[in-house]
Amino acid sequence: MRFSKSFIPTLKETPSDAVVTSHILMLRSGMIRMLSAGIYSFLPIGYRVIRKVSEIIREEMNAIGGQEFHLPALNPKEIWEETGRVEAFGDILFHIKNRDYVLAPTHEEIMTFHARNVLKSYKDFPQIWYQIQTKFRNEPRPRSGVIRGRQFLMKDAYSFDISLEGLDKSYQLHDQAYRKIFDRCGLKYFVVGASSGAMGGSGSEEFMVQSDAGEDTVAHCEKCGYAANLEVAESKVEAKGREERSEKLEEIHTPNIRSIDELCEFLKIKETQCAKSRVYIHNGKPVLILMLGNEEVNESKLEKYLGSAVRPAHPEELVELTGAEAGSIGPVGYKGRIIADLRLKDANNLYSGANKTDYHYGGIDLREVQSLPAGKAGIEYGDLRQVQSGEPCPRCGSPLKVFTAIELGHIFKLGTKYSESMGAMFLDEKGEGHPIIMGSYGIGAERVMACFIEQHHDEKGIIWDATLAPFHIHLLGLNLKNEGVAKACEEIYNNLINNSYEVLFDDRLDAQAGVKFNDADLLGMPLQIIVGDKKLKTNQVEVKIRKTGERFDVELASPAGGLNKLIGKIKEIWSETVLK
Repeated sequence: MRFSKSFIPTLKETPSDAVVTSHILMLRSGMIRMLSAGIYSFLPIGYRVIRKVSEIIREEMNAIGGQEFHLPALNPKEIWEETGRVEAFGDILFHIKNRDYVLAPTHEEIMTFHARNVLKSYKDFPQIWYQIQTKFRNEPRPRSGVIRGRQFLMKDAYSFDISLEGLDKSYQLHDQAYRKIFDRCGLKYFVVGASSGAMGGSGSEEFMVQSDAGEDTVAHCEKCGYAANLEVAESKVEAKGREERSEKLEEIHTPNIRSIDELCEFLKIKETQCAKSRVYIHNGKPVLILMLGNEEVNESKLEKYLGSAVRPAHPEELVELTGAEAGSIGPVGYKGRIIADLRLKDANNLYSGANKTDYHYGGIDLREVQSLPAGKAGIEYGDLRQVQSGEPCPRCGSPLKVFTAIELGHIFKLGTKYSESMGAMFLDEKGEGHPIIMGSYGIGAERVMACFIEQHHDEKGIIWDATLAPFHIHLLGLNLKNEGVAKACEEIYNNLINNSYEVLFDDRLDAQAGVKFNDADLLGMPLQIIVGDKKLKTNQVEVKIRKTGERFDVELASPAGGLNKLIGKIKEIWSETVLK
C-alpha cells in the first residue's frame, strides 16, 4: 500500500480526551476516530488489524468444530422476554423507540431460538455455533477508547450438549482454543474464576490482562497462580474469634458518630472490635449485613448468597426499618434477617449501632442476638467480604496482589438456564424429553487489539509483531525526487510484495525525513527499510527492527542477482528477530 494513496491520518499531539495508552495510540496512528461517546469508526489501517484478530479467532474456533453463523443485531423483544433478561440488563439494553425490538448485547436467546427449532434428537448433538458480530450495550460511562464502548465487535460462541459431561468437554475445548488465540495474538494473560452475572449458569472463567486501563479488579497469587475476579475472590484471613470473657451489653451515647473510624477514635477502641451494619433490600424485604470493622460488602457475593439482585436501602428507608439513621444501626433488637460475614462468626464483645440515632452498643455477643427470618432464630454467616491486597492466598498462603485488569474473554457453563425458559428440548434414546445443556463463550475482538497495544509500545508508538501488524514492512523513501532513490524504492516495493510481504510504502514526495521516521515509529511495523541517496551511493539500504531499534546496512543488489541479497537478508532478519 502506498502512503500517498492511503487514508492514514496520524496525529502529532495527544488528543485531550484520551488518557489510556491504547486509546491515545490508536487515535494518533490513524486507526480509529470517535463518532460519539463509546462509538468508534475503524479506519483502514485499524480495520486491517481487526480482520487479522478475527481470522485467528475464526481459525481456532473452526479447529474445535465450530460452525460460523451471522445473526441479526436487531432482535424481537419478545424473545428476550422469554428469559427475563430485558429486566436483567436494564438500561444497558438498547430499545428501538416505538418498536418491539432491541439491539443485541449478546446472542444466547437467538441461538437458543434456532436450537429449539432444529435440535430435536440426542443424535443432533454436540453442536458448537459461533459468530463474529457487532454488539450494542448502552454503557452509562463509556471510557478507555474501544475497551469499553457502546458498539463493539465480539466473537460469541455457544455449545449444545445432552449431558453435563458433554458440557465439560465443550467448555474445555473452548478453554484450549482461547489460550491458543491469545498466545497467537502475542498477549500475556491469566485466567481467573469469575461471576456469571446476567449471563447466569454455574462455571465461569475470565481471560484477562493486567492493565491500569482495566475495568475489572482481580486478586492474583504469583506463587501458585491463583487468580479470581474480586467479585468472587477469597483469601485465608483469620476470623475475629471469640474472647474468653463476654462483657455486659451496654448502651453508649455517641453524638454525631457516623463511621467506624469516628467510633474508634471516640471510644479509643480498635477497628476489629466493631461490627459495621449495612441494610440491603432483597425481593422487597430488608436484610441487615454485618461486616468486621471497615471491611466492605462484596455485593456480587451477597447476590450470589441470596440468589438474586440487591440494592442498598435508601436513607429514608433506614429510619423506617431500624429506627435510626445510618451510622447508628446494629443487630441488637433488629427484627429481621441478619447475615454476618464469616470473620464475625460467633464473635463477642463487639461494638455496633443501637438502632437509635447517636447511640451504640458495646459488649454485643452475636450468639445472643436473635433474628426472625420466617420464624427462624439466629444469625446466618457467609463469605461476604472484599479481598484486600496482601492477604494470604486461599491455596498457598502467599500474599495476594489486587490490581485492575482488562477482560479479553469470558466462558460460561450456562447449563439449562436458557433452554428451560425458552423450551429448547431434545428426546433421548428412550424418547423422553430433556432441556438442552448449553455453554456460552465470548471474546472482544477490539479489546484484543487494544490490549496488545497496552502491552507492546514505547514512548514513540506501537510495536507490532508479525501476527497482528497492519503491514509487515514499512518502506521509507527519503528524498524521492532523486531518481535513483525513487527507482530503488519501486524495485524493492515490488520484490517484497512478490515475496508475500505486506508493505506500507511511504512514497510521500513532500514529507520531510523526520516526519516519515516519526510516523514509522508511531505506526510500529516490525521492520523498516530506509532508502536514501547517501546509502545508495555505496549500494546499501538501512533495515531497522522496530522492537529493538537495531539497524543493519544491507547490500541492495549485485549485478547478477538483482535484489536477491536484500530479500535474503530481510528473510533472515524476519525469521531470527521478528518471528521470535
